[in-house]
This record gives sequence, C-alpha cells and structure tokens, in this order.
Amino acid sequence: MRIGFIGLGIMGYSMASNLLKAGYELTVYNRTIEKAEKLGKSGAKVAYSPKEVAENSEVVISMVTDAPDVEDVLFSEKGVVKSGKKGLIFIDMSTNSPEFAKKTAKKLSEYGIEFLDAPVTGGDKGAREGTLTIMVGGKENIFRQVEPIFQAMGKNIIYVGEIGSGQALKLCNQVVVSLDMVAVIESLMLARSLGIDDDKLFSVLSTGAGNSFTVQYYLPKIIKGDLEPGFKAAHLKKDLKYALDTGTSASLPLPGTSLALQLYNSMVSLGMGEKGTQGLIKVYEKLIKT
Repeated sequence: MRIGFIGLGIMGYSMASNLLKAGYELTVYNRTIEKAEKLGKSGAKVAYSPKEVAENSEVVISMVTDAPDVEDVLFSEKGVVKSGKKGLIFIDMSTNSPEFAKKTAKKLSEYGIEFLDAPVTGGDKGAREGTLTIMVGGKENIFRQVEPIFQAMGKNIIYVGEIGSGQALKLCNQVVVSLDMVAVIESLMLARSLGIDDDKLFSVLSTGAGNSFTVQYYLPKIIKGDLEPGFKAAHLKKDLKYALDTGTSASLPLPGTSLALQLYNSMVSLGMGEKGTQGLIKVYEKLIKT
C-alpha cells in the first residue's frame, strides 16, 4: 500500500520514519515543510498539501495535535477530501474524543472514505523504537487490511471495536498517565523534604510495587532537571479535558482526573505547555515557595 503521513512532530516524525524503514512507499506533509523535506532525503515523497498526500496514497495517516487540526487536514480548501479519491482509508492517530471520531467517520463516508481512529501511547521513546501501543476503533475488515502498517510502528496493536472506541481507550490510558506523574512527583517532593537521596528513591520505586513507565522513563529525567518533551504538557492537558468531558456526559465522577487537569492547567499557565509532562514538578516547586 502507498501511505501518506500528515503531521511530523515529536511522535509523527519517528512513526513515519519507521514506515520508510519497513519499505513502504511514503508521501509526507507537514505545515513546517522543513521536517517533510528532511524525510524526503530518506526516500519519502514530499507533498505540499493534504490533498496532494491523498492523491498519492491508498492510506492516509494523521498525527496532529487536536480535533480542529484533523478537521483542517480533511476538510480545508486543500484538504484530503478535495482529492475526490473514493476508497481511501484515513487513519487518525492523534488523540481527541470518541464523539469527534464518530462524527468524522460519518462525514468521510459521504466522500467514500473509510475511517479508523487509532491513537497511540508510548511517548517519543516508543515512536522511535517502533514499540508503540496502538488502540484501533472502526470496521474490523478495514483494520485487518492495514494491520501490517500498524505493526511497522507499534508492538502492541489492539483492535478495540467500533468507531470511537480507540479514542475511548486512549483517554482511559491518559487518566493513568497523568495521575502516575502526580504520584511520582509528590513522592519525589516528599523524599527530598525528608532528606532521602533521589537515586535511592528511584531504586525503590523502580523495583517495587510502585514501578511504572513514568518511574522508569520520567523520574530520571525529573531528577536530572530534563524537562524536554517526550509528550508535551499542553497535549496532556487537552487529553484530560476530553476525558473529563466524556466522564461528565456519563455522569461519572472523576475527581483524580479533575485534579490532574487543574495541575496541568497551572503548568500551561506558567508558560510551560511546550515542555514535557514531567515539568509538572515546577508547579509543585512554585506551590512550596508561595
């Protein structure tokens, strides 16, 4: 299959690179064209609009920031649907809401385009190493057609069910991700206040019942003061808002999620939305000083 890839950010660039390494014929587009041109040097064809990507592809993948960005990719003046290409498969691998996925699938069906929602987890590390977990919603027969494409980017490919179910499972994941970060940072702040060495805290958390990806990957970064993004705080804030809105629509209380969202709202308000989610420690440090 000829694949198009739209959105070459922290995650998308590595995911597209892995498709090239797997031998796929790839067309790429990014608003900052230099990123696309860099992949062009590795063998990708560079497009200058989503429409051009669709014209050269049988499957188009988007890995952009939020629902409005997906809508722009699809329905703008030079969007994917303007290609007039029936039978195209469009896969949205960004994170938004189950309702948005359902609405998008319905609109695309009017153009003869199939849709899968397939958000990912695993951060920049998983994207680079091709070990992402990918959660897929949509028609199972369409999923089976493109499953090898997912396998080129991820290690754990999970077909969840109907349209929107991939996004639903991703929001569940983000609740755990956010609260795990809160727990790790609070543990570190408590340890430091008690004079416990950072490395000894890591040794215990990384080998005991408190172990997690956040402990293994992000705690060493926090200890070193490395706040560069594997996943941006502003993006997690967006995901938590979707999770909270989805819970509210089901009259489901999510107090932990609400707390995490407030903390990440604070981080973004401090001008740190482009930093990694581990930068939340700066919010705690500011609270201590006030």
